[in-house]
Amino acid sequence: MATMRYIVDGFLALVTLVTIGWVAIRALKDSDHRSGLVARWIVTAALIAGACHFAVKLWNGGLNVAWIIPFVIMVAGLVLSILWTPALSEWAVKPLTGILDGGNEPQEARPLYSAAIAKRQRGNFVEAVVAIREQLAKFPNDLEGVMLLARIQAEDLKDLPSAEMTFNHFCANPKVPPRQFAAVMTTLADWYLQFGQDSYSARLALEKIVAQYPESELALVAAQRIAHLDGVEKMMLAKRDPRNIAVPQGVDNVGLLASSEFLKPVEEDPATQAGVYVKHLEKHPLDTEVREKLAVIYADHYQRLDMAVMELAQMINLPNQPPKRVAHWLTVLANLQIRHGADYDTVRQTLEKIVKAFPDLPVAQSAQSRLNHLKLEFKGRQEQTPGKKLGVYEQNIGLKYGPPKQDQG
Repeated sequence: MATMRYIVDGFLALVTLVTIGWVAIRALKDSDHRSGLVARWIVTAALIAGACHFAVKLWNGGLNVAWIIPFVIMVAGLVLSILWTPALSEWAVKPLTGILDGGNEPQEARPLYSAAIAKRQRGNFVEAVVAIREQLAKFPNDLEGVMLLARIQAEDLKDLPSAEMTFNHFCANPKVPPRQFAAVMTTLADWYLQFGQDSYSARLALEKIVAQYPESELALVAAQRIAHLDGVEKMMLAKRDPRNIAVPQGVDNVGLLASSEFLKPVEEDPATQAGVYVKHLEKHPLDTEVREKLAVIYADHYQRLDMAVMELAQMINLPNQPPKRVAHWLTVLANLQIRHGADYDTVRQTLEKIVKAFPDLPVAQSAQSRLNHLKLEFKGRQEQTPGKKLGVYEQNIGLKYGPPKQDQG
């Protein structure tokens, strides 16, 4: 029985020592003044040991210690209160103050560019570059610093090649997020157009996005911009080489004319526009803006709904397109189908695709409302005076596309 009692007492003593040790280590880690904390521990331990030794010595001496021991305890308590009251107060209040200042949570290290920005504002561009590079040496993947450095190089120092090197170094890291890669290359393309009047280099920057993330939404956006660089280049050439524009002589006595209809600008021939769009799409097949215009011409001018459906289907079936754009093309398809004689079930299926595929978009509500009144819309179309039947055009207008991936009609 005595042996078991010794074992239990020893176990409890061990648990007590381990608990005290764990609390001490945790307190030491959380303390902002570790040396002061250790000093308090030493003084406290010495004081308690001294008080116990003094009391035992008096007891063994046979003296009446009934009035001495309370005095010793009082003195020891006074000293301990002086030592520990500030620390205990801080420990008690810290959970409340931690709500405001974050407590002991370590602050995330972040680059600081305020000094560099101030130097840039004062016109000290080289010093600003040095300050930014010091921060980027610690945080090499920080997009804010990379953009700020490249902006100073391109806009202030007029050194576009250095800005391109800064961006290329940043994008060489395989861990760069795709959207940051695309943002950097798009900015570089904009700068080449703005500062260098160089559409070729701008195209190269955008093509890097397409090559790095093929068949992604980022690649499609970049391809769309590449498709319209030809127009930008023509505008830049016009600025470089302005020519006199011949202005035709105005009409005399315009107020006396019976009609001014002939003064209206002549609309461009849809067939001519279609030819231009077809040639453009041969070079830039991902230009969805032009393809949508071509689909409308096929339906409205040539009365070829089947070819319009084929054009819209190619865009709808492109992978990684933004939902809003796909919903828009389906809406355009439904409009053309209703306008050019598709049957009720065909239009209903198109509108149902919008509702099912994009339930969270506002266009889904519009499509659902249109579905609810679709029969009335068809009835109104049928009561209108039918137009004259146009001749059948040659089957392959412009490009000869392959069949769409899915039948969107």
